[in-house]
Amino acid sequence: VQLQASGGGLVLAGGSLRLSCAASRRTFSNNGLGWFRQAPGKEREFVAAISWKGDSTIYSDSVKGRFTISRDNVKNTVHLQMNSLNPEDTAVYYCAAGRRAYGTTAPSEYTYWGQGTLVTVSS
Repeated sequence: VQLQASGGGLVLAGGSLRLSCAASRRTFSNNGLGWFRQAPGKEREFVAAISWKGDSTIYSDSVKGRFTISRDNVKNTVHLQMNSLNPEDTAVYYCAAGRRAYGTTAPSEYTYWGQGTLVTVSS
């Protein structure tokens, strides 16, 4: 099973990026999906999660109102639209597939992880 994240890059503060994560070898249409990030010298933190149907989402307080998570169960993908980026958003972003049908904030609830994509926000 593979989760392939893409879409990271260098962006100026105030800019936007859209991350994508594609799953291969199996479908995750019945699983909650999430995004986490890890900044240099810090622990991995929850960013956003979405339920299997896409009708329920949760966000960390630090990204609420700026980031939007979405999914396409036909294409077996999950996306993270990131707007109004600031330097504190700089991190490696990871997508993950959870054990349950709904999204959760705890990394321990996620079974499969992508390799990460680097987002750098310059001031």
